[in-house]
Amino acid sequence: MSPLTLRPSRQSTGSIKVSFEFFPPKTSEMETTLWSSIERLAPLSPQFVSVTYGAGGSTRERTHATVSRLVRETSLKPAAHLTCVAASKQEVDGVIRSYWDAGVRHVVALRGDPVGGIGTRYEPHPDGYHQTSDLVAGIKAIGDFEVSVSAYPEKHPEAASLDADIDALKAKVESGADRAITQFFFDNDLYFRYLDRVRARGIDVPIVPGIVPVQNFKQTAKFAAVAGASVPAWLAARFDGLDNDVETRKLIAAAVAAEQVIDLVDRGINEFHFYTMNRADLVYAICHLLGLRAPTQPERVAA
Repeated sequence: MSPLTLRPSRQSTGSIKVSFEFFPPKTSEMETTLWSSIERLAPLSPQFVSVTYGAGGSTRERTHATVSRLVRETSLKPAAHLTCVAASKQEVDGVIRSYWDAGVRHVVALRGDPVGGIGTRYEPHPDGYHQTSDLVAGIKAIGDFEVSVSAYPEKHPEAASLDADIDALKAKVESGADRAITQFFFDNDLYFRYLDRVRARGIDVPIVPGIVPVQNFKQTAKFAAVAGASVPAWLAARFDGLDNDVETRKLIAAAVAAEQVIDLVDRGINEFHFYTMNRADLVYAICHLLGLRAPTQPERVAA
């Protein structure tokens, strides 16, 4: 009799790597929620935790304050988001240097949304970085930063085609990007088809799948529409009729996300980036399923 072969997701290999994304809080209540979530997830030893940067630098100070506190008060490695919208090179370079001075060594470089919001035409600042590949080169010129960039399995909403979008990714990598993190998706086949096309173009940096646990289906569907990510009919059906049933929604959300990441593991993926929405419970549960554990504290022996 041949020995039973376990699926990769059912083996404790210790090879799973994760990172978490947070956004800077607007209020003291939101700040309490954020740091509670960070405290909950930190023992899972993520590769890094990223902090978002609002459109046009609107959260610049709050982003800087959050990553600075992460450096000062935790052993986590923060990655600060940065965009090139509505700012000159001099202004952006000043932000990059301020991150370096604060002890940040990882930047997530993004073009950023148009000043007029989603749906309006992007116009680069006349004295600024025109696109993400330029920003990546600028960051690398200032310091020995690790740089992550975005990738879009269903193409960026403004891209003329998926091939054109992959051209943009290739330019970012050629400018020095170390990794790409994908926009969230729900159909894993989309990710693998995209990965095949990216590798065929000679892009060999890690393409880390971005995973969003569905805290609120209607809100996530709105985000998806803006981001150009598709929401399968089967996913909508799983949340149908649960608008006023918060507890069941949480159970369904955990099941959906767990199903997705376990399938990815079984198909050879061992690195994940979670869009936490500043909430820890669902992400913590999924990481637990993946085999991640907080270090156990030795029991104290009474004298």
